[in-house]
Amino acid sequence: MKEKIKAYIDQLGPKLEEMSDRIFDLAEVSCQEVQSCKLLEDFLKENGFHVEHNVGGMEHSFRAVYEQGEGGPSFGLLAEYDALPMGHGCGHHMQGPAVIGAALCIRQLAGDRPYKIVIYGTPAEESLGGKIIMQENGCFQDIDIALMMHAAPDTCVDIKTMALENFRVTFHGREAHAAMNPEKGRSALDAILLSFHAIEMLREHVLEDTRMHYTVLDAGGPANVVPGKATAEYTLRSYNTSYLAQVVERFKKIIEGAALMTETTYTMERDPAYSAKIPCLKLNELIMDNARAFEAPHLAPPREKTGSTDFGNVMYELPGSCIRMAFVPSGTPAHSQAYLDAGKSDDAHRAVRLSAGILAGTCLDILEQPELMDEIKADFSERKAQMGESL
Repeated sequence: MKEKIKAYIDQLGPKLEEMSDRIFDLAEVSCQEVQSCKLLEDFLKENGFHVEHNVGGMEHSFRAVYEQGEGGPSFGLLAEYDALPMGHGCGHHMQGPAVIGAALCIRQLAGDRPYKIVIYGTPAEESLGGKIIMQENGCFQDIDIALMMHAAPDTCVDIKTMALENFRVTFHGREAHAAMNPEKGRSALDAILLSFHAIEMLREHVLEDTRMHYTVLDAGGPANVVPGKATAEYTLRSYNTSYLAQVVERFKKIIEGAALMTETTYTMERDPAYSAKIPCLKLNELIMDNARAFEAPHLAPPREKTGSTDFGNVMYELPGSCIRMAFVPSGTPAHSQAYLDAGKSDDAHRAVRLSAGILAGTCLDILEQPELMDEIKADFSERKAQMGESL
């Protein structure tokens, strides 16, 4: 079967590479992925998929479905296509072509077995966390597993990512002349500084994997004025979503306390919350077995130290995994000029083909061995329960 997959992906390769290069050249940033989205949608329509545009409350998103028979597994293939301001310095241009290649390969080689393929185009990963909004509006409930690819320096999978909560807090005080009438002022900046200090005190009393960052967005004016309005941003992270919710409640008390101590008030904006991935090691193992079978380069152990991603919200609710496919030298940082320079290279094209083959191989293995899906779901349920018990 692996040889058949490789041969079919090689046939598709030139078209997949052409799409990848075109999306790279478009370099459309988050929330502006008009042509990149259309390019993928049009190709899927031409190849017999039923395509819905702008799903899940997100512009430039899509859902494309192909189904054979009834009662088979539903394979979710997710793709990002937003660029950074610098261009495709994170490799998102490869994702859509790779999952389309995987989908067409599954359809070609599945025989008469029943299955469903659902491809989700997920915009604005770099800014809004588009998958979070889409999930809140009903997306991803129609799939049994969620699969992705992502460009990387090494070929591997992730064991965990960090849950993330981000807040912007504006304190409202009372302006006054800092020299002539300081007693009449109530400093919004003092409230911010007190909150920063309190977070430093909190660091001693949280689990070791907790991360807390902050910055001043608007200090409120010159030094000779007691600032009546000032704004700060706060980011909180943990590898455990439930534990992060506890940290958030303590953070809110810090903000309330800072306002109380300075006789100010405050308003708070909260961004969509990123969940931590629930790892499905059985699915990770199956993907890496296929990576070895297809002789993917720079094989590496699973990543345990990672940042945050909106794919974590999907993987918090159902089994999922992302094959991180090497296309630059080991140690190359993402969001870098090196990623950008390699975006249309032979190694990038190879990464698209290999990822398509690995994802197709994973799904076809499940079709050939239906018990694998039961094992994957059981592994996910067990690990999700463990995450809740680890607090």
